[in-house]
Amino acid sequence: MFLMDIFCHPLWAALSALLAVVVRLQRRAHWDPQACAVRLTGKTAIVTGANTGIGKFIALDFARRGARVILACRSESRGKAALNEIQQITGNQDIHLRIVDVSSMDSVRAFAKRILEEEKALHILVNNAAVSGLPRQMTKDGFEASFATNHLGPFLLTNLLLDLIKRSAPARIVTVSSVNHKRGKVDFTHFHGQNLVYQMDQVYNHTKLHNIICTNELARRLQGTGVTANSVHPGVVMTEVMRYYPFWVRYPFNLIGFFFFKSPEEGAVSPIYCAMSEELEGVTGKYFDSDCSLVLPAPLARDAALAVKDFEICERLTSKL
Repeated sequence: MFLMDIFCHPLWAALSALLAVVVRLQRRAHWDPQACAVRLTGKTAIVTGANTGIGKFIALDFARRGARVILACRSESRGKAALNEIQQITGNQDIHLRIVDVSSMDSVRAFAKRILEEEKALHILVNNAAVSGLPRQMTKDGFEASFATNHLGPFLLTNLLLDLIKRSAPARIVTVSSVNHKRGKVDFTHFHGQNLVYQMDQVYNHTKLHNIICTNELARRLQGTGVTANSVHPGVVMTEVMRYYPFWVRYPFNLIGFFFFKSPEEGAVSPIYCAMSEELEGVTGKYFDSDCSLVLPAPLARDAALAVKDFEICERLTSKL
């Protein structure tokens, strides 16, 4: 009863509200996209997973700055809805929907082929689409589904578009990773669904580690081309990425998310920062935190020899398809 009296006291409610406000203020990044005057007129950008969540707000920001924006989405209906919303909000009619399922290498190749046929330049590529909490399943290409969606598909897409990106330099490639990569491991049998434990976000963590490793190696290979490649943690964000988790996980996540987690708009800030901020001109092969600060990734992500091996294995796997 004593504890109940404390929790029901008005002072407790006031202190809780104050704590919530403080926490929300601390979620803000040091860099404010609304205070950045950079224009993207004449620039072309592709954002994967742009029909919802972080991806939609990244695309929205680019559209506000006058870019030609290509929404790379799996769902045509949801993609069209996002396209109409972005056009209505920004007044920018140069927004286009292209369908791609990044878990399918055939779909990625078809998407890239169309882009290369239709686009004269590509200045920004944001690899944002990802899934978490998928049960064990294999794609028709023989890849574990989470690895195909989060890493191998984006890896192939980036490499297929690389010549166009290099011809468009200065250009930037941004891969949305996660701080969870620090709990990831590198085991190349994972690509084919072997030796994986499907508990919580363990598989997701492995894929996000590969994102950073291969982005760093890509940056090394792109030295001197005018194209930069960086990876970024958007923060813990209230998005649909949790839709594959059981109810007992999603419910508390959503319940406390309002106070402690970022909104999709807030989560888009650090990827936007990497994609177009003037202060990152020429900066490559780096990992940025959700507050737009430059931080060191996990030791495995900084292993140059491992990066070469990882990149070459991913090249071999995707080149066969």
